[in-house]
Amino acid sequence: MATASERPLHLNLFIFGCGHHKAAWRHPDSPAERVGDITYFEELARTAERGCLDAVFFADGHAAGDVAGGPWWFLEPLTALSAMSRATDRVGLVSTVSSTFYTPFHAARLLASLDHVSGGRIGWNVVTSMFDTEARNHGYEHMPPHQERYERAEEFVEAVLGLWDSWSDRALRYDRDGVFADPELVRPIDHRGRYFQVDGPLNVPRPVQGHPVLFQAGSSEQGRTLAARRAEAIYSVAYDLPSAQDYYRDVKSRIHRVGRDPRSVAIMPGLVTYVGSTEEEARAKQRELDELLPTEESLQQLGLFTEQDCTGWELDAPVPDLPPLEEFTGPKGRYGTILRIIESERPTVRQLLGRLAAGGGHCTMVGTPEQIADRITEWHTSGGADGFNLMPPSLPGGIEDFVDHVVPVLQRRGLFRREYQADTLRGHLGLERPASPH
Repeated sequence: MATASERPLHLNLFIFGCGHHKAAWRHPDSPAERVGDITYFEELARTAERGCLDAVFFADGHAAGDVAGGPWWFLEPLTALSAMSRATDRVGLVSTVSSTFYTPFHAARLLASLDHVSGGRIGWNVVTSMFDTEARNHGYEHMPPHQERYERAEEFVEAVLGLWDSWSDRALRYDRDGVFADPELVRPIDHRGRYFQVDGPLNVPRPVQGHPVLFQAGSSEQGRTLAARRAEAIYSVAYDLPSAQDYYRDVKSRIHRVGRDPRSVAIMPGLVTYVGSTEEEARAKQRELDELLPTEESLQQLGLFTEQDCTGWELDAPVPDLPPLEEFTGPKGRYGTILRIIESERPTVRQLLGRLAAGGGHCTMVGTPEQIADRITEWHTSGGADGFNLMPPSLPGGIEDFVDHVVPVLQRRGLFRREYQADTLRGHLGLERPASPH
């Protein structure tokens, strides 16, 4: 078995409201009243740090969405991470940044500032965004076409990296006779592209890490191409080990083909876990959340996913037969995942609604700490994942269960660190600091 020193496992906490299960906020013990309280997020970050996790991660959205359906958005993530950095010492801090709605200068300045504030613990997850409701909050009638969004993202990343490199590491002189920074070592970037014109230099000196760590998520052809060229860690979606292995082989080969070391880029699928002292206890936790789902709304959503009238389906009966994938006319990725869940798990309708409500197409593991550690080990050692982006169905309990019970098993097996060996996110991920320019 691979040891932590030979091929370490990487683990991030994906923070999302009261948890990733859509009904988590409805539980009597949920922290629904605290999602605007920064101390709630500071506590989550400290729990992740107690478990020696690589980082905490925030997704982001630019539209209010269904305000009755749950507390999906409240605090802006970069603002929250600034406070969380002051409440922690070692854990990394990652946020989504949209290349469609931000400008390179704005993003580079925010992330460079946070990297200085945190002592070198910032990562940025580059996304192109996808919903027209978000676009209309940023001056668009609708989202730009998919290909255009990814072309813009490539140029966005290029300009941001250029801005971070507009300062040499040696630029700051602090010479009180009149030279705070050497003008020869602070230079404009004069970026002139299809989507952006950026003179530079940045008005923040070079970040502590040189470049905050660049994460990327996307399973489309353009998403995989961008990940291969630019990403230093990748968030992926995989329902089961075979699909994870297919994605892993494809993206690692793409990374190799563009002249980069595939071992230097961690691929981290999303992972939903229900942890119990027995398997039955874990399944009881899962059922408790599933039973809180609003039935009518959930069946309507399932109907959209499957192009079936689900309103009369009996909740505690098996899922009725569905058409094969080749006959389905809607989005085939999600429908294919639903068919795999039905085939492999034989769920009742209620159980299927719960699986889709907690992580959608992401892998779900239900069981004892040892059972979950067994499956994590299998994925890690058989070319399915370099680590996982943990998506607890409920917070804070879901991450406390994982840190207190699963992490010690992984540590005893030599698969995960017992203490931090580095002070920066780059250090946690085993990444080199980019060389200083000029």
